[in-house]
Amino acid sequence: MKIEIDKDFPIHFKSSYPEEFELFSHFEVTAGIPSVLFAITTWKENGKPNVCFHSWSCFHGDKTAFFAVMGNLYQHTHTYANIMREKCFCINFLPIDYYDNLVDTIHHNKTDDDEFEAGGFTQSDARTIHAPVIDEAFINIECTLKQIQDLSGAGITAMVTGQVQHISVDEAYAQGYEKRYGKKGFMLLIPAPQNLVTGEPGSSAIATSHIEKYD
Repeated sequence: MKIEIDKDFPIHFKSSYPEEFELFSHFEVTAGIPSVLFAITTWKENGKPNVCFHSWSCFHGDKTAFFAVMGNLYQHTHTYANIMREKCFCINFLPIDYYDNLVDTIHHNKTDDDEFEAGGFTQSDARTIHAPVIDEAFINIECTLKQIQDLSGAGITAMVTGQVQHISVDEAYAQGYEKRYGKKGFMLLIPAPQNLVTGEPGSSAIATSHIEKYD
């Protein structure tokens, strides 16, 4: 038997915090699909560096170009405004050891805050675009803005697509699987899976990957 959930909000779903279902669709916690976590870095209009801890994204392309497709970027944020103004951004992948540092940037994200300082990160300049880079990241991806779409048309979030111009990889992560796909590699967000029978909320989880099979 399968539990059926429609687009209308299930009345038995309980939120884990008051604004949860004002911010997110109930389908997010119905599916609970994991996605990779990373930091988006940009310059604020006043010249301060900005860090946005983000997920809900995918990376793909063809022989002509490679793209970073970032879903669910809120339009009221510094990051959205910075990308609209600068037409570029950098994606920085850090291991789970830096999770608390990234959360610190969420709590110190005012216009005048230096969010690299808040997170204890070392700042460098990107090679091909006008954006700051987190040195501690094991992969930095430099992107120019390709497209922005408001999929829902509600003016709340946007899907931002960047075209990749340059990638820097830490030498320790540049050979084989071990570093990238373990506890020192990519970290994943598991959106709080709702109990679909009782409606009780779950907790979000942070995971790392483990290779089960080589194809």
